[in-house]
Amino acid sequence: ELLWVPKNAAWGSLNGQLLNLSYGYGKIYVVPHEDVNGQKQGGMCELPFDQFPTGVMRGRFHPEDGQLYACGMFAWAGTQQQAGGFYRIRKTEKPAFVPTQLRATKSGISLQLSDPIDPASVKPGNFQVEAWDLQRSKNYGSKHLNQREWRVARAEVGEDRKTVTLTIPGIAPTWGMSIEMVLQGPDGEAIERVIHNSVFELK
Repeated sequence: ELLWVPKNAAWGSLNGQLLNLSYGYGKIYVVPHEDVNGQKQGGMCELPFDQFPTGVMRGRFHPEDGQLYACGMFAWAGTQQQAGGFYRIRKTEKPAFVPTQLRATKSGISLQLSDPIDPASVKPGNFQVEAWDLQRSKNYGSKHLNQREWRVARAEVGEDRKTVTLTIPGIAPTWGMSIEMVLQGPDGEAIERVIHNSVFELK
């Protein structure tokens, strides 16, 4: 289930972002995306809090307190099997460090994080990028086919300490892609994030 965070919500750096609520896994993801020549593409990254004990759905932002409220349930085909729940998901003072923008270019990937990071942690060895193909068929789902690792030749951070640019030689359109990041916050806190995305067009 997709849901926009209102621009006047109480979620700070995540105001205006697109979310995905997962009934199957009991998680909420931020969905950074772009439009390239009329082609929509982007990815998902899990918000950093504990998994719900139920599936989560029907999220709505309260018009007065600006926080997210969501229903929890389990009926079929989910990993979180508590019977039901009702949740408030609110912003705290702890930074989220999740991607809010994702751009695929002919030289690599550019992403913007919701909060500043330690520039010293932005180096090629702290990123792992993989790509794979999928097979469309009458079966449900597909194994990862032709899975391959894409080398990060260079990693740079902008003056805002939130914009990260990865130079990836040989980057090409792909249905499946993952970007694993191991970074540090400004106070030395460990940050581990995984983005799953698709690339159909390169700028």
